Amino acid sequence: MTLSPYKLITTTHEWEKCLTKLQAETQIMIDLEANSMFAYRESVCLIQISSPEQDYIIDPTVGIDLSGLGSIITDPVVEKVLHAGEYDMFLLKRQYGWQLRNLFDTMWAARILGYEKYGLANLLNTLYGLELDKKYQRSDWCKRPLLPAQLTYARLDTHYLLQMRDDLAKELVKAGRMKEALETFEQQTLIEPKDLSFTPHDFWNIKGVSKLNPRQKAIIRELDIFRNYHAKRRNQPPYKIIGNQVLVEIARQEPTSMKQLRKVKGVGGYIRRYGHGLLTAVDNGKKAPIPARPKRESRSRQEYKRYEALRQWRKARADARAVESDVIISKDAMLDLAAINPQNDDDLRKIYSLGNWHRQTYGEEILAILRN
Repeated sequence: MTLSPYKLITTTHEWEKCLTKLQAETQIMIDLEANSMFAYRESVCLIQISSPEQDYIIDPTVGIDLSGLGSIITDPVVEKVLHAGEYDMFLLKRQYGWQLRNLFDTMWAARILGYEKYGLANLLNTLYGLELDKKYQRSDWCKRPLLPAQLTYARLDTHYLLQMRDDLAKELVKAGRMKEALETFEQQTLIEPKDLSFTPHDFWNIKGVSKLNPRQKAIIRELDIFRNYHAKRRNQPPYKIIGNQVLVEIARQEPTSMKQLRKVKGVGGYIRRYGHGLLTAVDNGKKAPIPARPKRESRSRQEYKRYEALRQWRKARADARAVESDVIISKDAMLDLAAINPQNDDDLRKIYSLGNWHRQTYGEEILAILRN
């Protein structure tokens, strides 16, 4: 299929012309490319926007003022069509402070309709027989210059979204699922991005830490702090500084010399740059207080039983509809229901994570479960 040329926006003049066009639209298709695999904290490297007439690729790294785009993103009148938009919305909010409003998410539309494969490439193939080349999926999108093939790949993330949106919308209306979908889209826009700030407690999330003894846990805590310092300084993801399992192995063996450190499996490539620092971290860990695991928010036995009952009900409902469980209600809604334990419809109305459509559709079943 021959596509019309896309427009690459790299100057203020080009952006002003593009923005004027976009401000006249009531519906735009959006996707972002970031560099999460190549930076300490990811940033937006490319913004793809399609209107019904034109595909744009905007380079936000060149310093153009994108505040006008923010006005469109936050405008409740303009529909924004994204596919699996949660991560993109997180980036827009974290980096620019924009709260996206009026979302149509084609991935969620497909999930609500019961599509088993709902990735963008899967849907394009299922609906239109198109094959997407995933060669550039893991590119460093902030590295310049970008290849023409990379830009072609990027524009395809939004080029077909309008047609897909319209076709899935027709299916939602036919299946009587449009109200459900619109509420789900709205709930997605309200999800808050996670706090990515490093804390000295983060080492508890490393696989294998639970098998270390208390002193070794103190050592891996210091190793993780050391790694994070260098990851931030070099603007690289921590795993590219030193892998998790190498940290675990160093903590387990507790080396005290360069000779012992070299014997640790997997550490060879790190010796030249980080060897002395790793030994210092091990030594600090041997002197440091034993770390206590942060306390998790505990649930009462009754709250846990309510959650499990809701989970089993949700699964049965999902199986009957041939959809995944979180299409019925979200995990956040189940946690809120189990904690608050509503006993009537007025109580249910106070649980905003449930939503009006979901309350009206499933409210009586939920109340019956909680009453029991």
